[in-house]
Amino acid sequence: MARPRSDDQRPPTRERILASAASVFAAQGLANATLADIAAGAGIRRPSLLYHFDTKNTLYEAVVGRAFEALGAELALTMASPAPFRQQAVGLGLALEAFLAAHPTHAPIIVRELVDDGPGRAILVEQVAPLLDQVVRFLSTRGAGELRPGLHLRAAVLQVISALLLHAATPARDALWAGPPHTESLIRTLFFAPTEEA
Repeated sequence: MARPRSDDQRPPTRERILASAASVFAAQGLANATLADIAAGAGIRRPSLLYHFDTKNTLYEAVVGRAFEALGAELALTMASPAPFRQQAVGLGLALEAFLAAHPTHAPIIVRELVDDGPGRAILVEQVAPLLDQVVRFLSTRGAGELRPGLHLRAAVLQVISALLLHAATPARDALWAGPPHTESLIRTLFFAPTEEA
């Protein structure tokens, strides 16, 4: 039996392109990233990359779309859990924290493109808003009677998301946070009145 070629052990070309693109977009942003750099990171030439993705924007959409599809699946598992509501609410934050830790290129991409004025922002808004709507709808429906009175739920959810994104995206996290992002205590403080804490 013939031995497999060494490149048979490598991930498929499309996967290598997406991984390289995520790294380059995280480091340089959509505007400054080049297809040549992405192709080099994937171990192919630019024409081969264009065979799989015909434009940089198409590739960016695939990277962002895949990220939010995976995140949506993680959050859906938490929302489907039979756990008590407070545990689910904390679980959503912890799921996002774990997702960002497991995919270190995603937070810099999101933060960069939310503040840049380019096509990346529109792509992110199209991906982020529906997921945010889903989480807010779940929390408001499932948490009726348990959430802090007067809480602006969407603002509280965005505050947790922002804290986690900044923690994951900045190289200065140790100096600024002096440790982990304390997701559970942040959610409990924002979402639930102190007198209702178990």
